[in-house]
Amino acid sequence: MKVVIAPQAFKGSISALEAAKAIAAGVKRVVPDAETVLVPVADGGDGTLQTLVETSGGQIHSVRVTGPLGEHVEAHWGAMGDGRTAVIEMARTSGLVLVPHPRRNPFLSTTYGLGEAIRAAMDAGFRRFIVGIGGSATNDGGAGMAQALGVRLLDAQGHDLPHGGAALARLERIDMAGLDPRANQAEFLVACDVSNPLTGPEGASAVYGPQKGATPEMVRQLDAALHHFAQVVKRDLGADIEQMRGAGAAGGLGGGLVAFLKTTLRPGVDIVLETVGLEKHLAGADLVITGEGRLDFQTVYSKAPIGVAARAKRRGIPVIAIAGSLGERFYLVHDHGIDAAAAITTAPMSLEEASAKAADLIATETEEVLRFMKTGARVFGRGLTTYER
Repeated sequence: MKVVIAPQAFKGSISALEAAKAIAAGVKRVVPDAETVLVPVADGGDGTLQTLVETSGGQIHSVRVTGPLGEHVEAHWGAMGDGRTAVIEMARTSGLVLVPHPRRNPFLSTTYGLGEAIRAAMDAGFRRFIVGIGGSATNDGGAGMAQALGVRLLDAQGHDLPHGGAALARLERIDMAGLDPRANQAEFLVACDVSNPLTGPEGASAVYGPQKGATPEMVRQLDAALHHFAQVVKRDLGADIEQMRGAGAAGGLGGGLVAFLKTTLRPGVDIVLETVGLEKHLAGADLVITGEGRLDFQTVYSKAPIGVAARAKRRGIPVIAIAGSLGERFYLVHDHGIDAAAAITTAPMSLEEASAKAADLIATETEEVLRFMKTGARVFGRGLTTYER
């Protein structure tokens, strides 16, 4: 019996790799001679860096960068074990979690630190990048990132623009001459899981600006600034990003990455599952077990368990999900390839207690699920003799 185990991290509790190990332990309690293949996954957001670094035998590096409000912060980027791919989560350099709520101000916040992290990885010899762009505190269209890599954004007097989304309203000209030449030699895979355009009622400022501290009047000004930015980008760089699908991700960073670094935007789960080679591991599998911290109606929107299930279903492989909890309308996952789901909490307990015991709880729940499957095979005689060994 071959079981492919492909969970993502249980956020705040246990990493994807440790969750996979716990699931494997539960499987072995019921089917000791099962072949368990551990393929920890992520969806391009929080936890992607750790997952890809851990599973590839890579290393996490520290780097001091300019934070969202211009103050220095300690950030991290990951070097995968292949020696050529760097993983960067922009939330670690320019994320909303780095800005206390009273100080959130998308007029001023910048992606400059993201550019500095990219530069640090290039200094270390990396030329292939996986960049997750969720969780930003910014609305600057990636302008700060571009400036950190040597691009000059100039006003009518020829002065460099200051940081922040509001300054884009004064953009007169883009000078690419100083772009770090290594950026043109690099490949960037950008994990983008939203489809918002750069501007308009569904754009970066209107949809995500308020959570970053923007008032209705600020939203109007930021949207106008990004509109102006898009016009200059189209004129100077030949990139038409304003209504591009995903350009509004991370305060317009999605569009900025396309314009300045000639990237393409792709669903994060697709990038990760290709990187970890899930498809090749599915060959000959009898069962797939995935999971995440909370399974609910939001899981069906490009989350890693759904990506895993979709690929398993194309091969006709049954899929089970082990979750920290089952939330609102979790049963919707059954329409997206997950055949059954189970929660690890079997008694009243605090989140802190569940997190501390996560590995044991995951192993125990996996064991029980496999016992149910084994019993069902006996009762219904549906040819599941593989569980009888």
